[in-house]
Amino acid sequence: MNQREANSGSLDLSAFWMPFTANRQFKSAPRLLSGAKGMYYTSYDGRRILDGTAGLWCVNAGHCRDEIVAAVREQAEEMDFAPTFQMGHPKAFEAATKIAKHTPGDLKHIFFTNSGSEAVDTALKIALAYHRSRGEGQRTRFIGRERGYHGVGFGGISVGGIAPNRKAYSGGLLPSVDHLPHTLNIAEAAFSKGQPAWGAHLADELERLVTLHDASTIAAVIVEPVAGSTGVLIPPQGYLQRLREICDKHGILLIFDEVITGWGRLGAPFAAQYFNVTPDLLTMAKGTNNAAAPLGAVAASHAIHDTIVNGAPAGIELFHGYTYSGHPIATAAACATIDLYEREQLFERAARMSPVFETAIHKLRSEPHVIDVRNLGLVGGVELKPRDGAPGARAYEVFVKCFEKGVLTRYTGDILAFSPPLIVDEQQIDEIFTTVAQVLRETD
Repeated sequence: MNQREANSGSLDLSAFWMPFTANRQFKSAPRLLSGAKGMYYTSYDGRRILDGTAGLWCVNAGHCRDEIVAAVREQAEEMDFAPTFQMGHPKAFEAATKIAKHTPGDLKHIFFTNSGSEAVDTALKIALAYHRSRGEGQRTRFIGRERGYHGVGFGGISVGGIAPNRKAYSGGLLPSVDHLPHTLNIAEAAFSKGQPAWGAHLADELERLVTLHDASTIAAVIVEPVAGSTGVLIPPQGYLQRLREICDKHGILLIFDEVITGWGRLGAPFAAQYFNVTPDLLTMAKGTNNAAAPLGAVAASHAIHDTIVNGAPAGIELFHGYTYSGHPIATAAACATIDLYEREQLFERAARMSPVFETAIHKLRSEPHVIDVRNLGLVGGVELKPRDGAPGARAYEVFVKCFEKGVLTRYTGDILAFSPPLIVDEQQIDEIFTTVAQVLRETD
């Protein structure tokens, strides 16, 4: 289907300016989805597409689950919207309580946003407010990481480290930001199963940045426990533990961006529990309500919450929030989603399926063009050798051919990424990677 054909079928593609998309390329040969259920999408031309990416890392419980659909419908019929500025409604409090049941350590105070991007910017503001409340308002610097992705707000792209996301907006980025090196080294750790043995020492770069800037100026370090959007970078053994130690030593907050790793992706509620490293602030979105409606959140520790709230004069303690913070429909979906995770024990299921996933994805090691395979839990990346003079072209071609053969993958640069819904079974895992292997053999 080209744009003219889409238009002739009463679907005009011209008005929608698509995000993170080569618009001209897409609209010349659109890939349209029209339905979804369980592990599958239905394409616009009626084909069944096996979802190897949980939509966009987010539909962890599978598509159009009856319980979530019913919760959204019932809430929309009962009350479509209620403000949470100086007001409240039951679902926001219920959802926060259900979330806090699963967050690590004492991160039991939940601030609702509408996306992962907003959650990151919220976490950065909370970090600044915390230090100011405790009399260290000079702590204004943030440390991100190269190749990190923290959404598209100006705070998120400032601490993020993906060059194309930053380039066009470089004049408007936060001024007091530095970056740790990323942890990927194919020469040292190619084809590692799970966490690479090499690379924990890269966390010690934080000590160098502390020396350079002085610890008293640094508010927080923010990292993804597993870097997803940049191409699935798995943390080396001991790396996150070392970051936690250095932050504690210098009074620096540690923020985990768990927008992708949250809600079972690694076989635990959050990556923090999987790695046994508890941050001070944790961002989430995507799987929080199975992507049924826009929703994100920040989980804050007792110390951070109490310092800001109890240390403020009478009145509003944190001048921050969104019209849709704790939206009734979004939080109703979150309540139903978390109930579903618990009832079907989907985190435990993900842990059981992880070895199956690992075996299947590493079979691609011997296929054409593959230079690395990375995995942890139910997330994996396959790095392809770039074509000379055409970076990203080979992975894009594989992505398109897989879609044509009925499997949805994701690509970034020359990396294929996989993150199927947690309900995926062994046969479907095999189908995903058998299809990828076939396409790799057909691709120049």
